[in-house]
Amino acid sequence: MQRERHQDNPAAPGPALMVMALLPFGFGYFLSYLYRATNAVVAPDLVRDVGLTASELGLLTAAYLLSFSLFQIPLGILLDRYGPRRVQSALVALGALGALLFALGRTSVELLLARAIIGVAFSGGLMASFKAVVIWVPEQRRPLANALVMSTGAIGLLMATAPLEAAVQAIGWRAVFQALAAITLLVSAIILFVVPERPGPARQSRLAAELAEVWSIARDRVFIAMAPLLAITSGAHIAIQTLWAGPWFRDIAGLDRTSVANRLFVMAAAFFAGILITGWVADFMSRRGVSLLKVVLAFIVLFMTTQLGIILEIKSLELVLWSLFGMTGQAAVIAFPWLASYYGAERSGRANSGINLPMFLFAFLFQYAIGAVIDLYPTSGTGGYAPEGYRMAFGLLLALQVLALIWYLMHTRVLAEAEHRVLEGYKGNAQRS
Repeated sequence: MQRERHQDNPAAPGPALMVMALLPFGFGYFLSYLYRATNAVVAPDLVRDVGLTASELGLLTAAYLLSFSLFQIPLGILLDRYGPRRVQSALVALGALGALLFALGRTSVELLLARAIIGVAFSGGLMASFKAVVIWVPEQRRPLANALVMSTGAIGLLMATAPLEAAVQAIGWRAVFQALAAITLLVSAIILFVVPERPGPARQSRLAAELAEVWSIARDRVFIAMAPLLAITSGAHIAIQTLWAGPWFRDIAGLDRTSVANRLFVMAAAFFAGILITGWVADFMSRRGVSLLKVVLAFIVLFMTTQLGIILEIKSLELVLWSLFGMTGQAAVIAFPWLASYYGAERSGRANSGINLPMFLFAFLFQYAIGAVIDLYPTSGTGGYAPEGYRMAFGLLLALQVLALIWYLMHTRVLAEAEHRVLEGYKGNAQRS
């Protein structure tokens, strides 16, 4: 596939400009992960106040993921056409409205619609950040820059555990969402008025032509080889960590509500550490000529191994396994700067969003399906879910990931050829710098 590379290696800006260009997007991604994971903590309140079943809770929580995924294709086009600053500030402002509607919702339908609005609003949390990285950061340092941006999302996940539980206990979940609405509106203003612009070549192509380019990316052999593994593993992590890990700690580990929130905090801290560690390892290896795709594959295999241990309920390793689950669950995102390099900076938004779409579509399906499988088994006298339901749901999810891994390995030659092109592109950009 032909790629335009004239913008792939921007000159590195100074530290102050880098902070202004990237940190506001980090605030947006912080909120994206905070909203994504809130239901893992407030689920008991929603069940109590609205009377939700396990499948209904899964559907309500996953509505964020469904609307998030469905907006990825238009998002990629918007980011490439109008730039991340204007697109992300508008979307985050929409998120403030969604949070307010969620705070005011009284029925499951009202809450579902509000959460779907929040999903659309934060569909650009990571993709806008990655587009900003492509615009501002030299090519070979992008894995590390992406990891630093993603670490802000990990902080959002941290806040959606014990700190969120404390806030809910103090003022109630509705008041918490009202406060989040105000904070979200402030972040929208920061992105709009603080982030600088870096002019690029004017885009004159029609929408139909840009949609055709999206389709050409989706049909590319490299995309077809990588998408299932990246999307299914990442989707599984999102589905579990942002909802079903909490009930698992309650029903399998036997923890009370405060202890569940504390365990989720440990997982979130592991996620934060994992983002930084995997980003640093990817940066270290890529600068020494090691394929970024090999680094991604190694972390994904470790992630799948931790799930096997969780399914087997190895009690002595429970905390270690869940911590490793949190650390390695988003290893697929390491591949995003590689995709931007392969498809070119001009199409990076559409390429990354093209992977993000199935990633969050699978997260939606998995989050709902886990609840549906759990509902097949009887609940306990105290309202907890059956251990057999978790084992069946998590086991089916792991089986899908194994199939995706086999598919990926079947395309080793295609990926090796693509990796050679990317490395040649690095060399060419280095010579031009």
